[in-house]
Amino acid sequence: MSDTPAPGAGDAAAPSLRVLAQYLKDLSFENPKAPQIFSGMSEAPNIAVSVDVNARGIGEDQYEVELTVSANATSNDEPVFVVESAYAGAFEIKNVPQEQLEIVLLVECPRIIFPFLRQILAETTQTGNFPPVMLDPIDFLSIYEQRRRAAAASPAPDGAQA
Repeated sequence: MSDTPAPGAGDAAAPSLRVLAQYLKDLSFENPKAPQIFSGMSEAPNIAVSVDVNARGIGEDQYEVELTVSANATSNDEPVFVVESAYAGAFEIKNVPQEQLEIVLLVECPRIIFPFLRQILAETTQTGNFPPVMLDPIDFLSIYEQRRRAAAASPAPDGAQA
């Protein structure tokens, strides 16, 4: 008699992450000063970028992770363009311990869908007759850790104590 498990016997409990779908949920591009902006800009605009990640359950072991990015370009305190986008993925996540699920949803899943949103933003700004906005890679782990620290530092709602 052998103590070695049969091939595949332990596979049922192995953690898994599977992309079920990914999709563009929202896209907005505003060029409020067109066409005058194209002849009046003498230097590259300043671009401020904000990123947010949210996740929610959509079924048993299934989650939607939504990555939102907005880029606001200004030149001489005048708006040049605004692009806002929400890109999401539906994921099946199985056999991940509950204490690790949040980090998978808010770090690993956004890493998977980020390159697709990055491409959409670049193409959108280029279609608006601007150089493509090429977002730098995003450290989703740092964003996650900052959120955790901020949540730990903020007082509980209604004066309740944890």
